Amino acid sequence: MTHNNMGWNFDNSYARLPERFFESTEPTQVSSPKTNLFNKQLAEDLGLDINELQTESGTAIFAGNTIPEGAQPIAQAYAGHQFGNFTMLGDGRAVMLGEQITPAGKRKDIQLKGSGRTPFSRGGDGRATLGPMLREYIISESMHALGIPTNRSLAVVTTGESVRREIDLPGAVLTRVADSHLRIGTFEYAARWGSEEELRMLADYAINRHYPDIEDNSDRYLTFFREVVKQQAELIAEWQLVGFIHGVMNTDNMTISGETIDYGPCAFMDEYDPTTVFSSIDVQGRYAYQNQPGIGQWNLARFAEALLPLLHEKQEHAINQAKEILGEYKEFYDDYWLAGMKKKLGLHNHEEQDEVLIQDLLDIMEEHDADFTNTFRALTLDKPEKTPMHDTSAFSDWHNRWQERISRQGETKDAAFQLMKQSNPNVIPRNHLVEEALEAAVQKGDYTLTERLIEVLSAPYAYTDKQEPYTELPEPSDRPYQTYCGT
Repeated sequence: MTHNNMGWNFDNSYARLPERFFESTEPTQVSSPKTNLFNKQLAEDLGLDINELQTESGTAIFAGNTIPEGAQPIAQAYAGHQFGNFTMLGDGRAVMLGEQITPAGKRKDIQLKGSGRTPFSRGGDGRATLGPMLREYIISESMHALGIPTNRSLAVVTTGESVRREIDLPGAVLTRVADSHLRIGTFEYAARWGSEEELRMLADYAINRHYPDIEDNSDRYLTFFREVVKQQAELIAEWQLVGFIHGVMNTDNMTISGETIDYGPCAFMDEYDPTTVFSSIDVQGRYAYQNQPGIGQWNLARFAEALLPLLHEKQEHAINQAKEILGEYKEFYDDYWLAGMKKKLGLHNHEEQDEVLIQDLLDIMEEHDADFTNTFRALTLDKPEKTPMHDTSAFSDWHNRWQERISRQGETKDAAFQLMKQSNPNVIPRNHLVEEALEAAVQKGDYTLTERLIEVLSAPYAYTDKQEPYTELPEPSDRPYQTYCGT
């Protein structure tokens, strides 16, 4: 059944693509839904009625029991390279309600995650459990506050039903909001199973939706590829700059818009170690922190392969053109990363030795198991003694070089610290704090820790006293922290 408007303003352009790209799918009804988290600010930005959405009618929409007016529920088809192996995929436990046009004229996908089986479920139950949905809410909203492009979370509802994993766990549905769910894997799917005409339609659709400025270019598909390469390079540089590890950079989890999507086994690094892996299923370390930039390029090579028929009628020529652009990725990435790192150290201008200065600091941090976030925090607060390497000669030599470097630029020292404050988060979603919040919610139905954590993380650059307890490091543990996919 459909319900009164509540501010929904759907225009479902993806569903106007050829039917090959989706299957009409209704969410599965659940027995007794209850809204546990609701993102009022995001709802307001989307043009939705906050009061109405906090009633039972709103909960029914977030649970998938009621389809809002104008929605057109579908499951999207896509493929993907998962840990390097190509496979046919699709939304196995997500239903896209449609595209909301916001008061600002932006187009946003509204998707229910954990809303039951779809034609792409491949033997899964299509359900999600509460822990991973809360985790996605916390981390995606934290990423947004950090200024990193990301899908966002509008609500988490419990379904009143348990979901069988190793044990019975409370079922939940997350309402996810994204610029779109177009993935590299969507193009791989079109290239493998669609016609060239359908591939072209998909590319035209993506350009119109995400890169409208290039629509009139004579070589728009080539320019489109270059724009996506650039966006991915910038996104991954931004992950590296805050110590974020995605954990499952399969091509079906990489968006064409350059947004972070699919918060499965992701986490933020504590002590700086480039080989850090959190995901329990990444036994080879394919998606380790230090590998993320290279994997970005590998994924983009798969995107290029899918686009070849559109780039040039002569395949050899198309390959050479794609290779040339792919070759620019490292330069894009290095430029974004270096610019970001310089801001983290308060450097306003450029000097030849800046990269050496940055690398030397990272090497000292690695050697002394220094916390990534808190090292930059200590430097920002001008408290180098708060780092584990403060009494080493290597660090004091580095610190002197850094101070000299700052004094050589035109800006004052205050301006340097101001730049650092805007670039170094005071707080991140610390793994132990996230786990503690999830445990209280899942085991006891107590959401106070989760709500408090979300509030603190919503202003990561504020440097307030209230944030102080959230900057503390966990007790040392002999077990490395592990995350799980939540599927």
